[in-house]
Amino acid sequence: MARMKHPAPDIAALPAEDSKRFVAVLNKKVEIPQLMNALGHMAAGTASLVGAEDLCFLNYPDKEAGEHFGASHFPFIVLKAENSNQIRTVRAEAMRRGIPFNEFTRGMVLGTEGALDAMRESSEADLDYFGICLFGGTEELREFTGKFSLFR
Repeated sequence: MARMKHPAPDIAALPAEDSKRFVAVLNKKVEIPQLMNALGHMAAGTASLVGAEDLCFLNYPDKEAGEHFGASHFPFIVLKAENSNQIRTVRAEAMRRGIPFNEFTRGMVLGTEGALDAMRESSEADLDYFGICLFGGTEELREFTGKFSLFR
């Protein structure tokens, strides 16, 4: 399957790079391979909620006119939570503010059918959150994620 050609971005027409951002908050108690899997799922889910036009995906052509497409114009910040409850709090605040987000819980590692069954049988208060990924205005997201440090 051939790759689609994408137009070069009109840099002047883009919103300020620091006006919006992705923020992922990851549970430091979860092993890194599981976190990376969760982050991929959360980022894809969040992007599907927001839509490509608002994310300002860019095409980066190289010297030979090869295309390197798909990076968002906006930053993607990864922060560290101490535990699942801190992610639960971020989730509640995102819901209150109407900010698009996607989360990943321990039950979701069971595969689609197992995950659906596990979620149906779990109360939200009992869920073990691996992380949450949000997209929104930089300043608004900082208001309730600014207390977290960068994930290192």
